Amino acid sequence: MSDRRIISTDAAPAAIGPYNQATVHGGVVYTAGQIPLDPATMEIVGNGDAAAEAEQVLKNLGAVLEAAGSGFEHALRCDVFLADMADYAAVNEVYARAFGEENAPARFAIAASGLPLGVKVEIACIAAVA
Repeated sequence: MSDRRIISTDAAPAAIGPYNQATVHGGVVYTAGQIPLDPATMEIVGNGDAAAEAEQVLKNLGAVLEAAGSGFEHALRCDVFLADMADYAAVNEVYARAFGEENAPARFAIAASGLPLGVKVEIACIAAVA
């Protein structure tokens, strides 16, 4: 995999484990799951409100995609993890503003019994590099 490239940006939270923010290979960027951490303070944003958390998650995700030479408009698939499916509608509203509805990528959303640092939302993305 000689064309594998690691992506790192200060505009998104640093990894909290043994992984990178994203990798690019073959013209495709694969992001790590983003959670609602403020990249400057590494503090959770949103006070447990799923919509507010989703706003920060998508801000972080956008920063990683941009650093990789991509963006929401090039997204192919997103993986959405929710601590509680009762937050599905609230997160969908925020997600639709970021991706639009007509050209939104393929997606799945699942409930996870535990997300990192006890957050309510985590989102990962696969996107084409522009």
